[in-house]
Amino acid sequence: MKQLVQEFSTQLQEALIIGQSYKFNTAKREFRNVVLTGLGGSGIGGSIVQNYVFDSLKVPFVVNKDYFLPAFVDKDTLVIACSYSGNTEETVMALKAAVKAKATIICITSGGAIAETAKKKNFDCILVPAGMPPRACLGYSLVQVLYTLAHFGLISNGFEREIKAAIKLLQNDAKELEREGKALAKKLDGKTPIIYAAPDFEGVAVRFRQQINENGKMLAWHHVVPEMNHNELVGWRDKDNNRAVVILRNENDFERVQTRFELNKQIIKKYTKSITEVYSRGNSYWEKVFSLVHLTDWCSVYLAEMHGVDATEVKVIDFLKGELAKEA
Repeated sequence: MKQLVQEFSTQLQEALIIGQSYKFNTAKREFRNVVLTGLGGSGIGGSIVQNYVFDSLKVPFVVNKDYFLPAFVDKDTLVIACSYSGNTEETVMALKAAVKAKATIICITSGGAIAETAKKKNFDCILVPAGMPPRACLGYSLVQVLYTLAHFGLISNGFEREIKAAIKLLQNDAKELEREGKALAKKLDGKTPIIYAAPDFEGVAVRFRQQINENGKMLAWHHVVPEMNHNELVGWRDKDNNRAVVILRNENDFERVQTRFELNKQIIKKYTKSITEVYSRGNSYWEKVFSLVHLTDWCSVYLAEMHGVDATEVKVIDFLKGELAKEA
């Protein structure tokens, strides 16, 4: 897992090459809405893209993490089915629903049943390299979602320039990001991590939580500001230094959100000594996203190391899938 994290910038480079070279068979057309269906490491890229297009995309963009699709999906919907293995049962079932609804379908996978369905139905299917844990392939899947949206004219190709800048930043700051990730892991070791972020970086916060879960084998939770100011903030009542707060921040976060962060710190510090702010790097959205993703990925693998666990194994998920297969 350490090697996969270390090679993240290379993965982004390869992802750009895959996206640039892929030739879509599906003709460009307009859609009334977009649904990306995918779970876990295969779906988190969609959540981050959803944040990216929030203030620019002129049609609704929904991330679906279920067996079923929303009732509005029809012939005027673009459905992007993301499953790294190609065998995620929820996504396979949602894909069948998309076919039934006569939606336009694009698949992003490394193979499996989804690739087979795409071949049989003549759907566009962007293949990414196989043989890795899905959560370690965020760059591959996320970038292909962007190229899919760009193909249909839903976004511009401006993301390419930003991702190239992000790759350069990750390469130049590689040692610092790893060092900061390790330092953050020391602060979280033996504690329950609580992650806060602005709404447009919720996908990054979710990614961090998931990495702590899967790599670090720990429980964690996240929330966004301002929403948490309307509920969770009231829950801070008992002093507990086993809780460790991490606030993911950007220098250009909306000013009212920045004010809320400062006020939240004043309130929360009464109940825990551990509050750490982690600032993004770079100027563009994708530089900021990937700098935070890379730093927090390092944090998760160092947490695994500190706990003496294998960051790669997910035996309990394998067990769950095996038991579900018996009931199928």
